Parts: sequence; C-alpha cells; structure tokens
Amino acid sequence: MRKRPAIILALLLAGTVPAQADTRHIALPYHDAPELTARADIPHGTIRSFILRSADSRIYPGIRQLDTATTRRRDAYGNRLAAPADQQSEPGPYRREVFVYTPAGYRPGTAAPLLVVQDGRDYVARVAAALDGLIAAHRVPSIVVVLIQSGGGDAQGSERGLEYDTMSGRYAEFVEQEVLPQVTRLYGVRFTRDPEGRATMGGSSGAAAAFAMAWYHSEWYRKVLSYSGTFVNQAAPVDPRTPHGAWDYATHLIPETTRKPIRVWMEVGAHDLHWQDPEGTFHNWPLANDRMAAALEARRYDYRYVVAADAGHVDGDVIMQTLPDALAWLWRDYRR
Repeated sequence: MRKRPAIILALLLAGTVPAQADTRHIALPYHDAPELTARADIPHGTIRSFILRSADSRIYPGIRQLDTATTRRRDAYGNRLAAPADQQSEPGPYRREVFVYTPAGYRPGTAAPLLVVQDGRDYVARVAAALDGLIAAHRVPSIVVVLIQSGGGDAQGSERGLEYDTMSGRYAEFVEQEVLPQVTRLYGVRFTRDPEGRATMGGSSGAAAAFAMAWYHSEWYRKVLSYSGTFVNQAAPVDPRTPHGAWDYATHLIPETTRKPIRVWMEVGAHDLHWQDPEGTFHNWPLANDRMAAALEARRYDYRYVVAADAGHVDGDVIMQTLPDALAWLWRDYRR
C-alpha cells in the first residue's frame, strides 16, 4: 500500500477528515463486467457521428504545437516543461468527430439526461454497451451520450492540451455553446437543464477536463467520472492563479472553496504515469489522485476513489471491469 501523501496526514491531524473514506482497492485479475457482454435480448441504442471543424468554432479556432528546442525541454524525470506562451504553438486547423449515443426508445424533442465524454472515439463501444445493459436493468436513466474528440495533439501547446488541461470553464462553454446545439440541430435531441441530470467523463487529461467542467460550471454539470486523471502540472500557458495547473485543485482550490454540489467517481492505477517520481515534480499521477481524494474527503464531497493494483495509465482492463458500476454509482439516486 502506498504511503499517504503529506496533505492527507495534515488533514487527518487537523481532524477534518470523516472517519470513513470511500476509497477502494481492486487487484488482479481484472474481469470484464457482465454488462459489457453483447446481448440480443435487450434494446440497443443508436450511435451516429458528425464532424466539427475549427473554422466553425469561435471558442477554439485551432492551434498546433511548435516543435523547437524550447518546446522539447524536459525535466530530469522526462516531464515536459512549459514554454513561454508565445513560443508554444501556432494557429492550426483541426477537424474533430463527435459521436452521439441515443438510447433505445428515445423520443425526439424529449429533454434527456446527458453524459459528455472526452476523447470520445476511445469510449464509444464501451459506454454504449454499458448503458444498453444498465438502462435495460433500470440501474440508470435513459441517458444520451455526446462523445467528443479533442482538437488533436497532447499536452502543453497542443489543441488537446488547451482544451483539457486549462484551468477554466472554457471547455465546458465550448460544449454548451457549440457542440450540444449542433447535436440538437442534427438529431432532434434535447438535454435536461437540471445539472443533477448531467455528467461528464474522461481519462487522463480528458478526466481533468471532466472535473473542470463540473468545478467551473456546476450549474451545468454535477457528476464526474475520472480514469487516471491528469491532476498534475500540465496547464499551459501558466495561469498565476493556479501556477501548478490541476495540481492546485488539491493544494488550495478544493480546500479553500465552499463545497460545490458535485459527485466524483475517480480511479488511478498504482503504476500510473510517473508513479515513482518525487512530489516536487508535480507530475506523479497516483500521488496527484491521492491528493485529490484527500481534498475531496476533507471537504466532505460525495466521492468514490478506486486504486487499481498493478494497473497503468487509463488501464483498459480496469475500465472494462469498473465502468458499469461507476456509471450506476454516479446516477444511483437520480429521479427524472
């Protein structure tokens, strides 16, 4: 078992942590959840897709990373060092695919519960299979899912990094103002305005984006599902209000902010990215997620934290075992 990070010990000593934490440990061998087995005896939702282009976006007109000696710099542990803002990127077009899962029996025009998924292509089949089974078993409501690809690249200076790692509500605003209206126009799908009926999900930086959507716009989103969340120092350009990027959620944002009405299911692999790196790098993924769980616990958030033994980054076997139960846990008391 990993040692508790300093932040957890400090909170325990301060007497602010509840007696029972909802932290769970799972271990090999991992098995696919039964809900993910294809069944012919239940209704199946419909999956469609369309393309969004950078030329059509006011919020994200498109950038791409520059490849220079400055942007290639790394620290002693291989972590990318953010270049000055004017040396990170240049304008660059993108095209992104957006997938839409509509549950069986959905009536066009009905305001449906919503799940938004980052890096959407990676999750289409698994989310659709899980929801087909969960909806048929009445374990979750009839959820419409919008699965959105990023604008490309990764980390500092990329379009994906700008969208997912930035500490702001900008990405949620993009989804709300530019993606969801297009889904409605194309497919006649409407979404509930009740934030308790809206969830967001992702892995890695997509999980950081999911949390940011709820953190900065809890009036829109109240449920978060995170695999291997990139709650590390990866935001660029650097914001002086959060100089260590998403690492600062646990450092001061969560502890110093009035508790928000959000629910979080989060997972990390024990051997996730940079799991042996020291805390001072601000880039140890297991430690970052431990810190997030401790901060949520201290502020008495409704959360569940799963630590997967011998698992790596956004581990596919772990997702296949946990995804249905994670979705059911998030929606466990939702009533339309």
